[in-house]
Amino acid sequence: MMIGLLVAAAFFIPGVTAANSATGNGAMSGKHYNLNLISIKNIDQLPTNDETNNGNRIFVNFDGRSKIYLIQNFDGIFNVMDYIATRNDPASFTLPAPDNVYDANGNYVSPGAYKVFLRVVGTPGGSGKLSTCGETYDPVSDTIETICSMDNVTLSRTKTPKFTDVTRQLTTVQYDINGDGTIAQNERIDIFDAAFENYLWAYDNNGLKNVQLRFYPI
Repeated sequence: MMIGLLVAAAFFIPGVTAANSATGNGAMSGKHYNLNLISIKNIDQLPTNDETNNGNRIFVNFDGRSKIYLIQNFDGIFNVMDYIATRNDPASFTLPAPDNVYDANGNYVSPGAYKVFLRVVGTPGGSGKLSTCGETYDPVSDTIETICSMDNVTLSRTKTPKFTDVTRQLTTVQYDINGDGTIAQNERIDIFDAAFENYLWAYDNNGLKNVQLRFYPI
């Protein structure tokens, strides 16, 4: 997997605990990292000056699927590594392991290292879906198998958009781990688990302009 050369602004808060209280827009209060998924209709709309591209944003397709590969960062840093995810060109984003909390039966209980909040802004209308996926390369068939979580985020632009907690959906993959044809609640793994070689967000967009993400350390 190729990582782009552009390194955008990073975010690191050593030893900081964000407050758990919600703000009027639905998000938490406290320090956080912002990430915007901005859709464009054609690549001619992309900025041409790399210096203007430094920022917390990734350009995605206005219609169709965009891929954002997730790269584990061991220093607690959230960072846009490649800002273009248009057409078949994947972007990449670095973030820490989520360290989510699970019970003795393997059921997801709560976030661990950070929380993720999301809202859709921009012109009303459109829809979308944001899924966390895992990839494994099969050298025998020379193919890549992609499995996307059954627990995903359905996106729409509401009249008064507010942030919602999507930590579980964007930091785990729920899939048929034991291969019995059914998917149980406890068949779930965190991103960066060794079960897959790569992890990504698959963004299926149908006309949404801007998706805002916030990452809060806890």
